[in-house]
Amino acid sequence: MNPLTFNKGDDAHGYNGKVFGVISFIELVIVSIYAFIPSWHKFLLPFWYLENEILVNVGWALLIISLVFVWFAQSNMRESWRIGIDEENKSELITDGLFSFSRNPIFLGIMIANIGLFLALPNAFTLLIIALSTVSINTQIRLEEEFLKKEFGLKYTHYQSKVNRWFTLKQ
Repeated sequence: MNPLTFNKGDDAHGYNGKVFGVISFIELVIVSIYAFIPSWHKFLLPFWYLENEILVNVGWALLIISLVFVWFAQSNMRESWRIGIDEENKSELITDGLFSFSRNPIFLGIMIANIGLFLALPNAFTLLIIALSTVSINTQIRLEEEFLKKEFGLKYTHYQSKVNRWFTLKQ
């Protein structure tokens, strides 16, 4: 089963999938420029005043933390893990592990990674990634919440009342 489930339609879900693709492409270009063409850094409009060892190290630490966090969250979902909304294949509602503290730990991890990327490579395009991702992820979350309410009914509504969208300290 393919975990990539964005549709190709012109609805909000399909549009958001296209935005996700654009964000991924921008990230690939930025990382490639930094890795292979240092003379092009200036074209990414760097924020030179943020380029210091402490912020770069914090950025790398956030990237590593987010990678581990997302890996654990995806592992926690087991066979239910998808990117997008899968209306054809039924799955179970995962509410344990990291999902007992956040309804969206994978998206939380992605946002932490985006902040880490910005701190490690502070420029206008990594800031653009944060802005686009924030809108795209929040849109996707709301689309998925609508779907999950239809799919799981009271079970999901009860889960929503116990666990916050981003992070819950109560347990």
